[in-house]
Amino acid sequence: MKRAKTSRAWMKEHVSDPFVRQARKEGYRSRAAYKLLEIAARDRLFRPGMTVVDLGAAPGGWSQVAVEKLGGRGKVIALDLLEMAPLPGVICIRGDFREVPVLTELAEVLGESSPDLVISDMSPNISGIGVSDQARSMHLAELALEFSLERLNSDGDLLVKVFQGSGFEEFLANMRAGFDRVLTRKPDASRDRSREVYLLGRGKRRPMAAPRPKREGG
Repeated sequence: MKRAKTSRAWMKEHVSDPFVRQARKEGYRSRAAYKLLEIAARDRLFRPGMTVVDLGAAPGGWSQVAVEKLGGRGKVIALDLLEMAPLPGVICIRGDFREVPVLTELAEVLGESSPDLVISDMSPNISGIGVSDQARSMHLAELALEFSLERLNSDGDLLVKVFQGSGFEEFLANMRAGFDRVLTRKPDASRDRSREVYLLGRGKRRPMAAPRPKREGG
C-alpha cells in the first residue's frame, strides 16, 4: 500500500514537472536532457569532432544532446543493458560495458580513436532501502570512472552522476587523483530534494612513468 501511494505521488509530480513538459514539447526523450544542456553550456563540454561515449544511455536524452552539440562532426556511442530506440547519428551498443564482447564491439566502433568525453547518468533501480541504493549507485559511478581512466584520451573529460552519502568523499578523491580538475554541478533540472550531483573531471591525467632503475657505478 505504501509503495502504491509513493508511486502515485511520483507520477503526479512527474506529469506536472515543467522539465517533463518541456522535453515532450521539444522532442527530448527524458527531462535529464536539460541537466546535460545546462552543464554543457556552462562548461563548454562539447566541441566539433569529438568522440563521445554515453554509458547507461537509455532512453537516450543525453545522446540526443551530444549529437546536437557535435553538429554532425564527431561520433556518439551509446551503451546500455536496455534496448534503446535508434537515434540518428548515434551508434547504439546493447550490453554490459564490463564484458569482453561489448568492449570488443566498442573497440571496433572506435577504430583508431579513443573517447574524448565519457558521460554517465546511470542510476540503479531504486529499492527504497537507502543504504543499499547508495552502495549500488556509487558502484555504477566507480565503474564509469574506471572505464574512463582506461579508455579516455589523455586530457579527456568525464561527466558522471553521483549521490551524496556513503562513499561520496572517497569517490571524489579518486576522481581528483585521475583528473586535473574536478567540478561539482547541480543543474536546475535536478530536483532540489535529490542528493544527486554531477562531477565533471577535466583533463585525464597521463599515467606516471615508472622510475628508471639507477645505474650502478660511474
